[in-house]
Amino acid sequence: METKTQKPKYQEDYEKNVVPALMEKFGYKNRMAVPRLEKIVINMGIGEARDNPKLIESARRDLSMIVGQMPKVTKARKAVSNFKIREGMSIGCAVTLRGRRMYEFLQRFIEVACPRIRDFRGFMDRSFDGHGNFTFGLTDQTIFPEVELDKVERTQGMSITLSTTAQADEEGRELLKSLGFPFRK
Repeated sequence: METKTQKPKYQEDYEKNVVPALMEKFGYKNRMAVPRLEKIVINMGIGEARDNPKLIESARRDLSMIVGQMPKVTKARKAVSNFKIREGMSIGCAVTLRGRRMYEFLQRFIEVACPRIRDFRGFMDRSFDGHGNFTFGLTDQTIFPEVELDKVERTQGMSITLSTTAQADEEGRELLKSLGFPFRK
């Protein structure tokens, strides 16, 4: 007997509550014109990887535990002598989440990880790029409960980009607010 898998909570909330609210607020005539979350890109840059290549594997392991898929290793595009980096050297890892995994990560981030950030009062809403995409940084990967604290060799920050189909920052901001993203008041 085949069972239908249930959609993630934030995806259902988007379809049932956010779309009608945004259609009313911005006057969209069609549901497909409403901005939606397209992808989440998480990037960990590891500057010390040039001296210690094991740090890349450690960061990859932590990031794969957090998101549930294996990140790719990013390599330097060109040599930068001031940073002692040669072209093709491994300098970080990145992962792109779409669909179900994206909504599940967003839910875990908002409901579980954000409350674990020390002195957290919300994210500043000034980091939009002009096209409705929002980028912010975290200084510590241990806010995610999936990371085993005993196996963390060093705390590692990450950059997270929420990419939307919005045409302007105001639409992207309203979309993320409607999904429950914690902006500072």
